Amino acid sequence: MKVLVVGGGGREHALCWKIAQSQKVTEVFCAPGNAGIGAVAQCIDIGATDIDRLVAFVREMDIGLTIVGPEDPLCRGIVDRFEAEGLRIFGPRKDAAELEGSKVFSKYIMTQYMIPTAVARSFDDLERATEFLRTADFPTVIKADGLAAGKGVTVAKNFDEAVAALQECLEEERFGEAGARVLIEEYLRGVEASVFAVTDGKTIAVLPTARDYKRAFDGDDGPNTGGMGAFSPSAALTPAIMDQVVGQILVPTVHAMNKEGRTYRGMLFAGLMLTKGGPKVIEFNCRMGDPEAQPVFMRLKSDLIEVIEAVLDGRLEEVELDYRDDAACCVVMASEGYPSSGPVGRPISGLDEAGAMEDVQVFHAATRRHEGQVVTSGGRVLGVTALGSDIAAARARAYEAAEKISFKGARYRVDIAEGVSQ
Repeated sequence: MKVLVVGGGGREHALCWKIAQSQKVTEVFCAPGNAGIGAVAQCIDIGATDIDRLVAFVREMDIGLTIVGPEDPLCRGIVDRFEAEGLRIFGPRKDAAELEGSKVFSKYIMTQYMIPTAVARSFDDLERATEFLRTADFPTVIKADGLAAGKGVTVAKNFDEAVAALQECLEEERFGEAGARVLIEEYLRGVEASVFAVTDGKTIAVLPTARDYKRAFDGDDGPNTGGMGAFSPSAALTPAIMDQVVGQILVPTVHAMNKEGRTYRGMLFAGLMLTKGGPKVIEFNCRMGDPEAQPVFMRLKSDLIEVIEAVLDGRLEEVELDYRDDAACCVVMASEGYPSSGPVGRPISGLDEAGAMEDVQVFHAATRRHEGQVVTSGGRVLGVTALGSDIAAARARAYEAAEKISFKGARYRVDIAEGVSQ
């Protein structure tokens, strides 16, 4: 079977790497892909949201299965379009993907169906939102309603920071339509964790757990990013807590979407805060996280294609996931200035040396080839990922590999998985 992966970041590199291992797969394509993905798949110069051209390519090449990596095409309805054309595709339909595409809708689902989450209010008027802030406790969280590439969230330490975040969304329109509405949300305290599952709308299968690091700088300081690193498993997600997550969050969410007439099929991510009062949802995503996908797929032993086909055929109850006991750690190497825009086209050295290390995979997030050389093409450039007997060993190996790679302006957090016990 030929498979197409839609997207071109670190998550998609990890997907292509994992899919290429399946005995069911004869050829892997990726649109648009990147320099690293080109080593395991044939990259196609079609944008992830160019749905018409993607449909035409799948028909022309007789692609048996399309897997969507990023959220934008899912929220634009790529699954609906492919299904209308009789094409096999993995991911939630547009109405179900709104669970990520609109934080206001997501909060409605959680509130309506008593799924534990932070208390929040939504606003589309700056004056009313500012007035509400005068009654808020700080820190407080300001979230743009729509998709903002992981950058539409501000943890405001005081009133002035909160007002500035509101102005960015509602007055300056920094995030366009995505910021036309905002949530002002209670700040949750605890330990963050990431839970991934696949569902066919009836059955839920939970993938290896993980934790990611959103803040740009060491010590969880600086602005929010798409993610600066991750590790798996999350020791904080004990079997008892996972029972709560499944019973109080994942199962009720799938049932809620069914009751709303938006049956959810695909990958479901729950970003959690493990508070003193139990696990609470920070956000839902309708796809794998990035960079969490990298360590999760490094640990997953099951054939991902078999899992995806079971979802599409409505027989997920037949599948039992298997994964390695080893831990995995991913360190993101970013360009200077990230998460703001920065320079691109800088040559990267040391990739072969790092990639040759045992149990190490260097997943490319923003790279391209120029005059025979791999160069940077965005903010998050690489996800250096390693396996180890425990978190400490995986962490040490990932940083050892990262130290072998260099490009001008490269930076990475040095505290990913620091002090974490497994």
